[in-house]
Amino acid sequence: MVSRQSPPTDRVVAVLDFMVARRGERFGLSELARGVGLAKPTCLGIVTALTRGGYLVHDAVTKAYGLGPALIAAGRAAQNDFTASALARPELVELSARYDTVCAASAVVGEQIMVLERTGPTRAAATIKVGQTYPFAPPVGLMYVLWGGDRALDEWLARPPTLPSRIDRAHLRQVVDECRERGYLVESLSPAGLRLHSLMAGVAAYDLPAQVRDLVGEMVSSLGERVYLGADLATRRRHPVSLIAAPTFDADGAQELVLTLYVGGALTGAEIARRGNALAAAADAVTEQVSGRRPTGWR
Repeated sequence: MVSRQSPPTDRVVAVLDFMVARRGERFGLSELARGVGLAKPTCLGIVTALTRGGYLVHDAVTKAYGLGPALIAAGRAAQNDFTASALARPELVELSARYDTVCAASAVVGEQIMVLERTGPTRAAATIKVGQTYPFAPPVGLMYVLWGGDRALDEWLARPPTLPSRIDRAHLRQVVDECRERGYLVESLSPAGLRLHSLMAGVAAYDLPAQVRDLVGEMVSSLGERVYLGADLATRRRHPVSLIAAPTFDADGAQELVLTLYVGGALTGAEIARRGNALAAAADAVTEQVSGRRPTGWR
C-alpha cells in the first residue's frame, strides 16, 4: 500500500498539534502562522474553518485563537474507543513507581502504531510521547501481532516493508512460540537501533527516499533477532535490555494493546523475569477489566 500525502490536511493537523501542545495559551494570527510555518493567508483560512467548526475559539477583542469546545467532544469519543488504554494507566503508574522507569500502552490505530498512555519520570518525556506514531509494517511492529495468532502475523509480514529487512523464518517461529508461552517479550536494541527507532517516530511508511531506505535498512537486523530467547536469558551474565512488552486481549481473544516497560540497562535473567512477570500480570489485569480473554489456541 502506497501512502498518499495531503498537504492541505497536514497543515490543518499542524495547527491543531501546535495549539494542543500549548494548551491554555492563545495566539494571534501572525504568531500562530510563524509558529506553524505557514503564510498568514493560508493560516487564516485554516483557523477560520476550525473556528466555524468549534475546534478553535476566536476572541473578538484580542483577536487571539485558543482551543475550542468541539475538541472536548472529540476527545471523549476517542477515549470511549480506547477504554483499555485508560484502564491500563493505573497499572502502568504502579509499575513506573516500582521500577522508576517509563511505561506505555500502545496499539495499532488504522495503519500506524500509536502511543496511547505514558507514565513515569518526566526526564524521558522527549523520547516517548502520547500520540507518537510509528509505521505498522516490517521491520516495525512485531510485538503488535506476535500474540494475535498466525493469521495476524502473516498479514503483517505480507505488508510492503517500511525498510529493507531479512526474515529468518525458523528463528522468527521460535521467537513467536517462546514469547507466546512466556507471556512477554524482552528486546535488546543497540545504540544505533535506538536511534533508528527514534528516526522512525512519526515517519509514515514509504516516505523515505529509496536511497535512504536502503542505507538505513543496512542497520536493520533480521526480524526477531533483537528478541531474547529463553536460552539467552539462562546465562548468569547481565543482559542489555531496551524494553519488555506484554499484550492485553479483547472480548474476542484478539490482541488489543501492548504494555511496555522500558529498561535501558543491563539486568540479570532473574531480574528480567521479575519485571516481565509483573508486566504480564498488569496486562492480564487490564484484559480482565475489559472482559477480555486470552486466545484458546495460537494456530
